[in-house]
Amino acid sequence: MSTKRLTIRRPDDWHVHLRDGAMLKAVAEYTARQFARAIVMPNLSPPVTDTASAAAYHERILAALPEDADFTPLMTCYLTDATDPDEVARGFEAGVFTAAKLYPANATTNSAHGVTAIDKIMPVLERMADIGMTLCVHGEVTTPDIDVFDREAVFIERSMAPLMRELPELRVVFEHVTTSEAVQFVERAGENVAATITPQHLHINRNAMLVGGIRPHAYCLPVAKREQHRLALRKAATSGSEKFFLGTDTAPHARHLKEAACGCAGIFNAPFALESYVAVFDAEGALDKFEAFASENGPRFYRLPLNEGTVTLEQAPVEVPAEITAEGETLVPFHAGETLGWRLA
Repeated sequence: MSTKRLTIRRPDDWHVHLRDGAMLKAVAEYTARQFARAIVMPNLSPPVTDTASAAAYHERILAALPEDADFTPLMTCYLTDATDPDEVARGFEAGVFTAAKLYPANATTNSAHGVTAIDKIMPVLERMADIGMTLCVHGEVTTPDIDVFDREAVFIERSMAPLMRELPELRVVFEHVTTSEAVQFVERAGENVAATITPQHLHINRNAMLVGGIRPHAYCLPVAKREQHRLALRKAATSGSEKFFLGTDTAPHARHLKEAACGCAGIFNAPFALESYVAVFDAEGALDKFEAFASENGPRFYRLPLNEGTVTLEQAPVEVPAEITAEGETLVPFHAGETLGWRLA
């Protein structure tokens, strides 16, 4: 039987955490090896809140890559209650910012400076709507009365749906959706609303964190949910809908910081991201839909050109190492110790 091969237009990753310093140098090449472009998250410490800091971070990313890398980082502005609409617009019009990122305050890693209430940033969002700039949203409420597994669904009800009623022309990417409620919201929303889906939320449900012991390398935010939600995400990703596209949310942390009394949230999936995604499309009988999800829907939503080159995946076993060490950092990749059925040719 001949090896199954799949050649697609070179893809992009529409949600990446590249970190900074030694960690940036350790992980950036994994994203650049597979993807032509990536939307880079701004939740550094301190966060990337203005054009100058975004431009400087852009240069640090390029400096951390191998010399032969063909990769373009797309920068985002970290929104705070005090963000100046003029600064956001300046950065967008100068080509420094591709999007702005809404972190509800204290929702995830390095989000303490995030937005305490959407009302506080309505002048920014109105300006973004006027200039056609995309808002990337971490869609969770953070109040202690809401169960961690319900935070995304409640955010839709309390924040996302009212915002889209008030500003229907705002372009919004609902990032790393994890629930059937989010899928339904995106499907029913206007053409200005889209969503990214991670490989981990297609592969695992919440049992992965909690069965057989606490498993910190399966812990990310938003957390994986019940099996019914995982199945809804797989159906959405492989449906062919142009509203859903690839965003890994790869979020590296050193092994000792994950395996700690208060372990960090984040799954490092960059080393085998395409192999992880294509396994899902193969299992769902939807290989013909993979190119749109990985390489076309994202740039079209962001109003950017499609990439010119191609990548080829082939059906062949690839062993994912138990850990990866680089630049003095030891990381555990998604699928550590597993054998995946596809590899980059």
